[in-house]
Amino acid sequence: MLEKVKICPENLIMIAKLDTGAEHSSLSATNIKEFVRDGKRWIRFDVHTTKGFWGTREKRLVRIAKIKRHKDDHQERPVIRLGICLGKYYREVDFTFAYRRKFEYQMLIGRSFMNGMLIVDPAAEFTVAPGSEMSCAK
Repeated sequence: MLEKVKICPENLIMIAKLDTGAEHSSLSATNIKEFVRDGKRWIRFDVHTTKGFWGTREKRLVRIAKIKRHKDDHQERPVIRLGICLGKYYREVDFTFAYRRKFEYQMLIGRSFMNGMLIVDPAAEFTVAPGSEMSCAK
């Protein structure tokens, strides 16, 4: 299922794939670098949308996740927290980084965002248009 979501507070609208098979959400990013600011770990990364380069962003590192892979043992990925608006729903949720440039959609929304809020119809697409209901108010 595909939906337009808004990343808050940046107000960037992206097309995301809602994936009930994925527990966590992921965002395509490149040039991922960890650094320290005021004694805390941060991540600097570049984000690309289907329309091109969106920009370089910085977010606090929440943790390092061990991601199970089909053929490999596991892969470690940094985790950041993003505010996401989908229709009238807003939730801050953890995102891992994944190189998704070979995929059509640069963001995947997992069950950790959808739990208790959404019922997913895999045949439906773009059921909520971005607009006033997609404000980033909590």
